[in-house]
Amino acid sequence: MNPLLDALQPYPFERLRALLNDVSAPAMSAIRLSVGEPQHPTPAFIRQALVQHLDGLSTYPLTAGTDGLREAIAGWFTRRHGLRLLDPSTEVLPVNGTREALFAFAQCVIDSSRPGALVACPNPFYQIYEGAALLAGATPVFLNQTAENGFALELDSVSADDWTRVQLLYVCTPGNPSGRVLTLAEWRTLFEYADRHGFVIASDECYSEIYFDEGGPPLGALGAARMLGRDDYRGVVVFSSLSKRSNVPGLRSGAVAGDAAILGPFLRYRTYHGCAMSPAVQEASTAAWSDEAHVRENRALYQRKFEALVPMLAPVFPVMRPEAGFYLWARIPARWGNDEERFVRDLVADTNVTVLPGRYLARDAHGINPGVGRVRVALVAPVDECIEAARRIVSFCGWEHGRA
Repeated sequence: MNPLLDALQPYPFERLRALLNDVSAPAMSAIRLSVGEPQHPTPAFIRQALVQHLDGLSTYPLTAGTDGLREAIAGWFTRRHGLRLLDPSTEVLPVNGTREALFAFAQCVIDSSRPGALVACPNPFYQIYEGAALLAGATPVFLNQTAENGFALELDSVSADDWTRVQLLYVCTPGNPSGRVLTLAEWRTLFEYADRHGFVIASDECYSEIYFDEGGPPLGALGAARMLGRDDYRGVVVFSSLSKRSNVPGLRSGAVAGDAAILGPFLRYRTYHGCAMSPAVQEASTAAWSDEAHVRENRALYQRKFEALVPMLAPVFPVMRPEAGFYLWARIPARWGNDEERFVRDLVADTNVTVLPGRYLARDAHGINPGVGRVRVALVAPVDECIEAARRIVSFCGWEHGRA
């Protein structure tokens, strides 16, 4: 077996199952706010496009996707980020969801023959970044994001010598779990670092379409590159997904866009990787990328949740609305100190509401674990169910606060 597999840590939800294995929940409906799995209905026109093209199952699909799908993806990125028209043949690729692509990208980019290869990523983070780095033969280095620094990337925490060995930088904007959006000034700095040290930037933007101001969508890497005169998008690849945007997590459909000099080799890698998208899924994806009405309706549902829940929770369970995304990254009440695992167990035992311990999303780095004392609350359930969960949490925290 590949000895690098031994370096992989259990996935957060495996740890959560083990944590709750012996907890007896009360006899009320279970509400799971621990997994970032969208639960809004899939739009009917996407389902119809999938069903209407099932005859495509009789043919082998192209890894690069159909011309129509690539054109739809290029058009969406161009409209959404105010870009020059992307070249559908060289600057975009369909992928089987961002998870698959983020992992595969490191296997393509990392040169393990160079000693001491490093992959930098935020902390807390999506665990695929770490696993991708380790299985590509690199070592992850973590850039803490804490409330004290406004959840910005602590670039100075990595030494100048280590930056010279970084081959790939993962960023997540809007962030998981904080919801923070990188600013143009921060992008300028990241591009300067990449130019100076010669690494590639992988920008995970799968939450970019869940935001609260229709007139001010979150800035992404390609939009920032355009604003800074980098219209070749050199050294940058963006990862976007239909899962959150269009409520189709089971479709496993996403897209990457950016530097053609990187996407060419990435496509060559993918032809061997064996990850061509089903023809029926390609047609459903083309329909989804080509429509914005359903995305605005989806955003409105999340807006309703945050407007209802934040005022309810804030008095006993300190939260604030994120810049974007569907998570609350909350500090647990003082009664539990920094033991968010105990808080999660107590919450399930009392309310049958599940949230995710923050330490499961982070690693010890630079003297701290930035997830300790926090929980991630995924507002993915229907509106009424989220409101019911908030009522239970308020009752639980309020009762505990009064008892303390």
